[in-house]
Amino acid sequence: MQFVTRLTRLLGIRYPIVMGGLTHYGRANLAAAVSNAGALGMLTALTAGSPEGLRREIARCRELTDQPFGVNLTLLPTIRPVPYDEYRQAIIEEGVKIVETAGRSPVDHLPAFKAHDIKVIHKCASVRHALSAQSLGVDVISIDGFECAGHPGEDDVGGLVLIPATVDRVSIPVIASGGIADGRGLAAALALGADGVNMGTRFCATQEAEAPPAIKQMYLDKDETATNLIFRSLRNTARVVKNGISDEVVRRLAVPGATFSEVADLVAGERGRKALMEGDPEGGILWGSQAMGLIHDLPDCDELVRRIIKDAHAATSRLNAACG
Repeated sequence: MQFVTRLTRLLGIRYPIVMGGLTHYGRANLAAAVSNAGALGMLTALTAGSPEGLRREIARCRELTDQPFGVNLTLLPTIRPVPYDEYRQAIIEEGVKIVETAGRSPVDHLPAFKAHDIKVIHKCASVRHALSAQSLGVDVISIDGFECAGHPGEDDVGGLVLIPATVDRVSIPVIASGGIADGRGLAAALALGADGVNMGTRFCATQEAEAPPAIKQMYLDKDETATNLIFRSLRNTARVVKNGISDEVVRRLAVPGATFSEVADLVAGERGRKALMEGDPEGGILWGSQAMGLIHDLPDCDELVRRIIKDAHAATSRLNAACG
């Protein structure tokens, strides 16, 4: 069983499923397992810690898979300057052929990527940003519906509307992202005109994901209501797992005139990293989408992808029967 789309042909993958660029999780073990299952695994550049660390992760991924994989390069304002040019050079020199950019516009990096025949996926949260990215020359749009973990933008448009609205306006392949965790989501995305799906939270709840059992259990215990939207008043909305820390962030920022400094101690990346690594679901800010309501087990990546493809075919068969 297979689905052939513009995305599978462009990226050389068997199934139109892309692993999200996952902070902390986007390492070689998980990315290679996703790629070996026939989807597209994704290393996360900033999770590697340094350009040299990224080179090591790329080398390690190549030891674990001979299938295509990509690198996510998230371009965001940070307290400490990030050597983005050095990360870009590492990607190029190590021969990676697929890059996912996110955050701000990749305009500064596109010429170098295109000069080396690297396919660029750009993550957007609105149709206007998708059109802008297409005009810059990216190869694929990954469109984030409001259900997603991470940054869903400020327009609050769910995938059921945002996916076809984007497909209607751009001519390049579109990946549907946000709240997708099973074969029904893949079939729905394809029916809406997308060429594939992006899954982040679902791949966090797999055997190969590098997280303690308590963190993986968290994804089983939480449901679709168990997220918080933080930074809303700062116009930098982020969807995270609902816990005591994210509840407190929401409370502090609800005070009129509150600034980022009011919550900096709570949202520090190092605090979230420590909570994840030590298996403390209440210890910091953790990423999670509304797709947690669709996660009920912890399969390995091969089992998960095979199930998604099987269930997507079953969903399309039901649709065909209904049209019969």
